[in-house]
Amino acid sequence: MAKVNPTKVIGESKFNKFHLLLFIWSFMIILFDGYDLSVYGTALPLIMEEWGLDSVVAGTMGSYGLFGMMFGAIIFGILADRIGRKKVILINVLLFSLFTLLCGFAESATVFSIYRFIAGLGLGGIMPNIAALVMDYAPNSMKIRLVSLTLVSFAVGGALAPTVGVLLIESFGWSSVFIIAGLPLLALPLMMKQLPESTSYLIRTGKKEQLFKTLAKVNPGFTFNMNDEIEEVKVAQTKAPVVGLFKENRALSTVMFWVAFFCALLMVYGLNTWLPKLMIQAGYGLNSSLTFLIALQGGAVIGILLLSNLCEKYGSKKVLVPTYIAGTIALTLLGFGGNEIVIFLLVAVAGAATTGSQVLIQAYVTGYYPAEMRSTGIGVASGVGRLGGMLGPILGGFLLTMALPNYVNFMVFALAGIIAAIALSLIGDKYSAQAVTSSQAVNVKSNREVATTVE
Repeated sequence: MAKVNPTKVIGESKFNKFHLLLFIWSFMIILFDGYDLSVYGTALPLIMEEWGLDSVVAGTMGSYGLFGMMFGAIIFGILADRIGRKKVILINVLLFSLFTLLCGFAESATVFSIYRFIAGLGLGGIMPNIAALVMDYAPNSMKIRLVSLTLVSFAVGGALAPTVGVLLIESFGWSSVFIIAGLPLLALPLMMKQLPESTSYLIRTGKKEQLFKTLAKVNPGFTFNMNDEIEEVKVAQTKAPVVGLFKENRALSTVMFWVAFFCALLMVYGLNTWLPKLMIQAGYGLNSSLTFLIALQGGAVIGILLLSNLCEKYGSKKVLVPTYIAGTIALTLLGFGGNEIVIFLLVAVAGAATTGSQVLIQAYVTGYYPAEMRSTGIGVASGVGRLGGMLGPILGGFLLTMALPNYVNFMVFALAGIIAAIALSLIGDKYSAQAVTSSQAVNVKSNREVATTVE
């Protein structure tokens, strides 16, 4: 009889077919997460015109989805650590795909808002759990990179929404972009069969055979016998899992993550909702304005791909703080207008510093907390951040009703970037994802040491 340490087996694995399949499913799920979040801003100008909405009502209506996301992130983040990430992911996909699809058939702002709120529950819970599941199974050598590459699809989906809008809205109306959001429903049976469950849940529920079969796929060089003993540190569980986020010198960093999430999501959802409308007011046509939204998300994609490697090498905090400062400068300059090429470049930089940085913060937080509270940590941070996400569209709506110069509107959002940079600069390094990756690579000698590296 041998002792099997799942953390060590996974950490020492090499990227293979198992990781590739998990990556593909996770990438596609987050892609539609990004699509569903950006689709409202894509259709908003036409929805406002058809239903006769003013900017305040339209901004508030957009925030109902974000209100649902706040609850979804917290509820499903905590629930996943108890019933398993796989079950929660499937529930989330069902919720956000079905009810975003139904938004396309809504006949009033009230019905639309209800559908958007329910879809938001699923949207809020999906990214924390996908990020945590990928982090669970990623080899030590590429944890941050693999999570970041998975979450880059959020920006890809965000760019896909206005692209689909340009192609379909003129011929089929604004409802067509919401109908496309229902496609993941067709893939649910395959997800149910192919997505793995987290090792922590399998160990806690005594599913030893399923655990060993999964570990054999993660690390084909691993052999096991059902009589083998699982070598795993028993972590003291608390009836209030959020309390653990403040233990072992994590309190200040936890609060600063919350502040950073709040400001980051205020910027992300404020710009995704109102950028096309702001550009229309600046004199651009609908399709041209949607192109700026594509540039925003395109900048996010490029930013994630470039910055994730820097985060892996230098640490997330050292990369994200200057990135937010650069985004603040870009947003401030954007409000003053200028050459169209320069405007596109500034929008792309803003995309890298808002949506792009937010994705990288997800990877940062995911690696910061121990495995047993990973979903809780990122779920609660995302939930608190959704308050900022809710405020973004409402704030943009109020700014537009005040008929302020464009540069004032952009400077308000730029201010949030400075606050996010300050918050991230105050996060402690002891539990950073970079430290986790490095320490896990060298400290695998004993059960006690492995537990410490995960933390």
